[in-house]
Amino acid sequence: MSDTTAPVHPLLAAKVRRSTRIGLVAGGLGTYWPQFPDLLPQLQESARYVSDRFRRLDAEVVDVGFISDAQEGAVAAEKLRQADCDLIVMFLTTYLTSSMVLPIAQRSNTPVLVIDLQPTARMDHPSFDTGAWLAYCGQCSVPEVGNVFRRAGIPFRSVSGHLRQESAWRRIEQWVSAAHVRAALRHARHGLMGHLYPGMLDVSTDLSLLPVTFGSHVEVLEFDDLRVRVEQVTDAETAERMHLARQVFTLDESVVDEDFAWGARVSVGLDRLAEDFDLDSLAYYHRGLDGEQHERLGAGMILGASLLTARGIPASGEYELRTSVAQLVTQVVGAGGSFCEVQALNFEDGVVEMGHDGPAHLAVSSRDPLLRGLGIYHGKRGWGVSVEFDVQPGPVTLLGLGQDRDGTLSFIASAGTVVPGPLLAIGNTTSRVDFGRDPGEWVDEWAATGVGHHWSLSIGHRAADYRAAANLLGIPFRFV
Repeated sequence: MSDTTAPVHPLLAAKVRRSTRIGLVAGGLGTYWPQFPDLLPQLQESARYVSDRFRRLDAEVVDVGFISDAQEGAVAAEKLRQADCDLIVMFLTTYLTSSMVLPIAQRSNTPVLVIDLQPTARMDHPSFDTGAWLAYCGQCSVPEVGNVFRRAGIPFRSVSGHLRQESAWRRIEQWVSAAHVRAALRHARHGLMGHLYPGMLDVSTDLSLLPVTFGSHVEVLEFDDLRVRVEQVTDAETAERMHLARQVFTLDESVVDEDFAWGARVSVGLDRLAEDFDLDSLAYYHRGLDGEQHERLGAGMILGASLLTARGIPASGEYELRTSVAQLVTQVVGAGGSFCEVQALNFEDGVVEMGHDGPAHLAVSSRDPLLRGLGIYHGKRGWGVSVEFDVQPGPVTLLGLGQDRDGTLSFIASAGTVVPGPLLAIGNTTSRVDFGRDPGEWVDEWAATGVGHHWSLSIGHRAADYRAAANLLGIPFRFV
């Protein structure tokens, strides 16, 4: 099995998840076969090409073959139902009746993508007879299928093109990328450890929404679950983790050895926590008091949480469950993703400065990330080492997970460009993002979406991927 998470540091073992499963069925109207003997072999050859292209993608393909009538469609529907796919692709090779494909969508309870890819960019009109034309007639049934899906209450998606049209395949691959997100969230186990940061009402999340909306599981953890694992970490394991950290990070002279060792010890304990509970993400916060053990654990999380994030297990501070989910989405599509909020606006340069203390993804950094020692965490209890990244210049996309008054979850995105310039050196992952407009106007529109004050910053212009993922997940998508 493989994962589409952005590349991680070679010294870190990436999280391995269940492969995304794509169901594939091709079909045409069997009435044509005795009338035009050369037609079926040509269409089956096209179906083999499509199947081969899908097998080159980062997914497990369940190909149930070619159907020619409603009875064969029913058999294919049962096979695909049992396969538990994340996306089903119906290849309409020529005209077929909607009765052949409706049961596939109805019985599987799985999002469906209809594709019709004619053999070439155009017909050779002088030489074509009816049989040759029918190989180009897949789109004839696309409106029929769209109508019947609407009447059945089934979301309709389609990609029309020709067999070797790379732009059409890029559109198809975008739906496969969306299927990666659906697969990850369907099977995800989200850890939630500690308690809500006092007063952050936007962060509060109804824990039933994730399993109801996505199929995810939320594992409620105690800080004592981490404490007992950290207590079991040996000095040798701590030294080994410090050695790994020195290879991954540059250590600033402000790092205190005792704090560094504590962060390394907590990091080993975090790895065991993630393994024992099979976590795909982690959100945490604990206030603590006067240097007691739980306060020290909360303050010692940043190194280990950043290493977990780099391995494809995003970790967010301040109990930000929805943002850890957004980080998982951005990682799954290969775009990294770091815990982020607005820090300040620069009206002279026309940029929004954003970042956060705490976990960040190595894939977004423009250079080796820095470990910086901090005597105080602003707004939090404790002290220790923090991670400081400079986000690489170029296109970026923000993704937040909103929760509306009626409990509906939504994907909220905005695209901009990270540009070079002066950054704060305070142990945060920071960036200057140019959204091509007045920074204050951007903040006003961004806040009006209901995004909340944290989100994931990912590399590349990925809004189309996140829009497609929201479509497969059946949730709203908002773009600023």
